[in-house]
Amino acid sequence: TPMPPDSASRLNSSTGRKPGSSGSDAGAVESGAGDPLVGMGLPSPLILGSGSFTRKIILKEMGIVYDIVVRPIDEKGVGDRDGDPSELVLTLAKAKCDHLVSVLHNDDGEEGILPQKACEGDHGGWVVLTADQVVTHDGSVLEKPESIEEARSFVAGYATSAPSTVGACVITHLPSGVQVSGVDTATINFLPTVADGDLVGRLVDDGAPVLSCAGGLMVEHPFVREHILGIDGTED
Repeated sequence: TPMPPDSASRLNSSTGRKPGSSGSDAGAVESGAGDPLVGMGLPSPLILGSGSFTRKIILKEMGIVYDIVVRPIDEKGVGDRDGDPSELVLTLAKAKCDHLVSVLHNDDGEEGILPQKACEGDHGGWVVLTADQVVTHDGSVLEKPESIEEARSFVAGYATSAPSTVGACVITHLPSGVQVSGVDTATINFLPTVADGDLVGRLVDDGAPVLSCAGGLMVEHPFVREHILGIDGTED
């Protein structure tokens, strides 16, 4: 789930960099020293195939240097919305990976997309991270709302029954093709007050990316936190 705008300051010294740049902030993490990937003998920077604020924050807090390379796919045309949500998000995350890897291999003729290495002498290929998340509620799979009204409809339902987030991450090493993946689920128990007033409208006025969030809400936002009774699982 994306982070709220008031968390943007946490990204000012982010380890994320534009492809081909060395980052605007000097320091041990920016140079690659202290990067857990380097410590494990893996290539750095990590290529992050996601624009999620939360994923960027998590990588920063882990000290992992990354470059963002996002190439969207037609998500609606991938996966079975009537099947297992865990299989759906895993299928989507892998489809995003397949597409991004094809771009990194310059299959579409794109030039200069690969970032600079974080450490001199690093010739070990690349590590690519892609991900996907949906919300399940009353037996339905909720993805990014297509309108503000649909987001309001999603949120109204959370007052009477708890939604769950289902997220998948796929990590792929290039050029070996070795891939690992995982799926995590968390249930968010909202107070009935989540349906009072116009929470979605407040979020939009605050600049929150409501239409970019599966299920229409991001639990990290302080406006949303006011209405959370508890979370069975983790926010990450």
